[in-house]
Amino acid sequence: MPKIGMEPLRRKALIDATISAIGERGSLDVTMSEIAGRAGVSSALAHHYFGAKDELLLATMRHILAELTIDMRRALQSATSPRERVSAVVAVNFSDIQFQPQTIAAWLAFYVEAQKSSALRRLLRVYARRLHSNLMSGLIGILPRAEADRAAEATAAMIDGLYIRRALKDGVPDAATAIALVEDYLEIKLGERRKQ
Repeated sequence: MPKIGMEPLRRKALIDATISAIGERGSLDVTMSEIAGRAGVSSALAHHYFGAKDELLLATMRHILAELTIDMRRALQSATSPRERVSAVVAVNFSDIQFQPQTIAAWLAFYVEAQKSSALRRLLRVYARRLHSNLMSGLIGILPRAEADRAAEATAAMIDGLYIRRALKDGVPDAATAIALVEDYLEIKLGERRKQ
């Protein structure tokens, strides 16, 4: 007889194990058996909860996005000005939860897999729209709409690019450096506007 209340804990353990396995391997080339072993459950139980590996991968991506969304809402609620909103978005994307090697590797692997998986591609589009919208929520209070849109696109591209470089171990080594690079760009962009 199954233990009451264990399913959410086991699902979370399987998602965490998926992130860990992808992070270690650097790709989605992991098996359900390997993930289940890391989570301390049987392969049969992993299949029972998620079905095929693709469903577990989707659940893992949804989990990463949900954590990002929760952190983002909290940070944006604390912001008291448009500029603080933009900085909050940048900081959350490089938070200790998000900008850790395993999560970065998972993001990169999901981007690659999205070329073949329409479900993952949809999730990544949701992420991209949210990132753009969150950046615009601050930038629109500082810049005209067209300029705010360009600045949001450039900032989002920098964030994604810094993740890719970090995943390839060829870029900024820490979150503070990544945040400083993006903030430098924003200060230049916003400074140009103030001069006009």
